[in-house]
Amino acid sequence: MKSLDTYWYKPTALSRLLLLLLLPLSWLYCAVSSTRRKLYLSGVLQSVKADVPVVVVGNIVAGGSGKTPLLIALCEYVKNKGFKPGVVSRGYGGSFTGVKQLVDSDNAELVGDEPLMIYRRTGVPVVVSSDRALAVEALLANNDCDIVFSDDGMQHYRMVRDMEIAVVDAGRRFGNGRCLPAGPLRERVTRLDDVNLVVYNGGSDNLASYILKALNLIKLGGDTELSLADFKATLAPSSKLHAVAGIGNPSRFFDQLRASGLDIIEHGFSDHHHYQNTDFSGWEQDCIIMTEKDAVKCGQLALTDAWYLEVEAVFSKTLETELASRLLPLLEQR
Repeated sequence: MKSLDTYWYKPTALSRLLLLLLLPLSWLYCAVSSTRRKLYLSGVLQSVKADVPVVVVGNIVAGGSGKTPLLIALCEYVKNKGFKPGVVSRGYGGSFTGVKQLVDSDNAELVGDEPLMIYRRTGVPVVVSSDRALAVEALLANNDCDIVFSDDGMQHYRMVRDMEIAVVDAGRRFGNGRCLPAGPLRERVTRLDDVNLVVYNGGSDNLASYILKALNLIKLGGDTELSLADFKATLAPSSKLHAVAGIGNPSRFFDQLRASGLDIIEHGFSDHHHYQNTDFSGWEQDCIIMTEKDAVKCGQLALTDAWYLEVEAVFSKTLETELASRLLPLLEQR
């Protein structure tokens, strides 16, 4: 059976029928989401404010929009300006309970794939909890941070935020424009009118946007690192090259590999997929390329020639200007 997001983004007769059947639930979801936000904004439900600026990097759609590379780039951005960031996350997919700060020995099954990827790439303190307000409290109590980035959490209104950055996939945008479960929206599109900055994953330079620039391929479980050009030169003409992506929009990864001149066999998985050896049955000995987010979950699998592509978010000039005028003043005022 196809996942719901297949119907959200591809208008067909079947998807329109499914939309009609799910519309009552969609209206209810939108109403509850809007009412809940109003209760927090009015003070009926209490929020918790931190002693340092809290910046949410999130979205209004389910299924991912490519925000994690942006959050990693923002951590590097403020570090280069002399500040000390920390990150909080829900830790989706992890088995932990309570509040936990990541350490080097953690794995994705315990703390979730995105927090572990952020921690390994940035080296900044990362705390996970289903209650992000408690995560912020623990982060600041145990670390010297002067800014907190929340990995997602735009709808976690118990956590007071000083800035909201909403990430939009420039290719898929908002699908059919309906709230869950009839569409991909967690909140109505009009919610973007209230955020501080809308950032597009992809898009032109005159937008606040970023592109994902391919860096090097890194051997899974080893220290071998190759440029894309050197990697292509090592491939035998008859070799099969499998591409694996368990992210919100796998097609973006596959298109990037093809644009780099690689002839791939696609294997798309659901976002946050927990990989098993059986997922690679029959081609585990072949050459495999995966995303970095997938790689944090596949290190212990029996894959003999697996690589992951490291990418970085490259800011448009417009985004750089927006960050200088909106994000940096939050820090410089302290």
